[in-house]
Amino acid sequence: MKLRKTTYPMGLRLHHRAALTLLLILSLFLASCSKVEVPAQYSETAKLPAVYPDYTNVTVPVNIAPLTMELTTPAEDMVTRYSFGDQEILCGGLKAQPDLDEWKALAAAAKGHDIRVDIYAQNQGQWTHYKPFAISVSPDSIDPYISYRLIAPSYVTYEELTINQRCLENFDESVIYNNMLAANDSDGQCINCHNVQNYNPDRYQFHARQYHGGTFIEYDGKMQKVNMKSDSILSAGVYPAWHPTLKLLAYSTNKTMQSFHTRDINKIEVLDSQSDLILFDPDKNEVSTILNDPNEFEVFPCWSPDGKYLYYSSAHFEYRDTVDHDKEAIARAKEIKYSIYRLPFDEKTRTFGSREMVFDAAGMGKSATFPRVSPDGRFLLYSLGGWGCFHIWHRDADLWVTDLTTLESRPLTAANSNNVESYHEWSSNGRWIIFSTRRDDGVYTRPYIAHIDKDGKPSKAFVVPQRDPDFYHQFMKSYNVTIFMRGPVTTKPQDIFDVLKNDNVTPVTFRSASDK
Repeated sequence: MKLRKTTYPMGLRLHHRAALTLLLILSLFLASCSKVEVPAQYSETAKLPAVYPDYTNVTVPVNIAPLTMELTTPAEDMVTRYSFGDQEILCGGLKAQPDLDEWKALAAAAKGHDIRVDIYAQNQGQWTHYKPFAISVSPDSIDPYISYRLIAPSYVTYEELTINQRCLENFDESVIYNNMLAANDSDGQCINCHNVQNYNPDRYQFHARQYHGGTFIEYDGKMQKVNMKSDSILSAGVYPAWHPTLKLLAYSTNKTMQSFHTRDINKIEVLDSQSDLILFDPDKNEVSTILNDPNEFEVFPCWSPDGKYLYYSSAHFEYRDTVDHDKEAIARAKEIKYSIYRLPFDEKTRTFGSREMVFDAAGMGKSATFPRVSPDGRFLLYSLGGWGCFHIWHRDADLWVTDLTTLESRPLTAANSNNVESYHEWSSNGRWIIFSTRRDDGVYTRPYIAHIDKDGKPSKAFVVPQRDPDFYHQFMKSYNVTIFMRGPVTTKPQDIFDVLKNDNVTPVTFRSASDK
């Protein structure tokens, strides 16, 4: 039989060629994967492999995405073997990137046990087997999603920021809101301080400042923009805290400023010259004062899981000069030291009792900020540094916990580093924390996770895994205020902006203490 030649249009021919080329590359890739084998001959070394990210001897959730890694020492080739029992994953090439389905099967089999990692590296044609290390697979799962703000650590392109979300069970990432949607040639916007109620992605809020500024709130599908500015309070709400069950938010209101240093190792200092606490009812569009002592800087509210207490940081500070408080606060910044307090809260009357000291950091000559209570109500997590409240810029800042049953306080030594630790949150089951740290390079904050056992003791922290282990070396954005969520935010960024761009919003009403 004579074969007939078929002629295709040029564009279609190019399309077929591209498809054939892609299939060829894919087949070669699959063939190379199927041929990965442990080297037959190799020498042994007692040294652990130097890998990035450092996943040596860490504890991870059973539902975490694959832990990809690469050697930080020179090598011509590498074979990585992840194994438990008779199951294994073999990865060839200089980057170990396990298949998602294979990783899930291996992690499920190793639940409550260790995955063994063997790395073989080739140099000058000779293979070396490094000392194996373990990845302990905890039966404690982790919330499937996190959200965070991505921002450049510079003051040149600060408008180019987004609020993103990432699935921890794979590598899927998406944008919740893009700050540039509101930008034009003359005006720009800044977004910050996203927060969800009790890990619920359908109930969240964040602030937009400057152009189309306001507070965006979504609650079970209903979206609103709030103009919280009032002559009766210092500012619109700044640092938020959702009540765990009621449709209520506590905020700090702040007069915030920054100073830049040329000699101090901490190049930037963000501080308040005044700060108070307020309560906001979104249904009534009503604000009331919680605390506004002129000699106290109250900031970073946080509810207890049962909603019966409001925790916060506060620094006692009395001005000597009544003319320019901003300049005096900057000059005396290292004298401003925060301790942690709490206020009893009555849900029926929505009133607060007298404050109680929880952790006297100032008495230690230190400053404690960003209090966060574990879901079981037992442990208080915070960042402890030398002074001030904005520890994300303080290299001496470490994570500490206080056992609220004994009031014993201690550092989370295994999770800490010699650089910044701050912006920390608990997972919904209380067995994991996520926090921002500059331990990698001193410049960019990266999201690290650590396991916390029933006694409040941490494991070695590990960075959130990425599909490409070299990702963080190339990604020039900082992760800011990372929080856990039980699922993804499904509202589209454009729908959020459609609400934010409406500037005809009714201001909140202010209710004074005498009105209660």
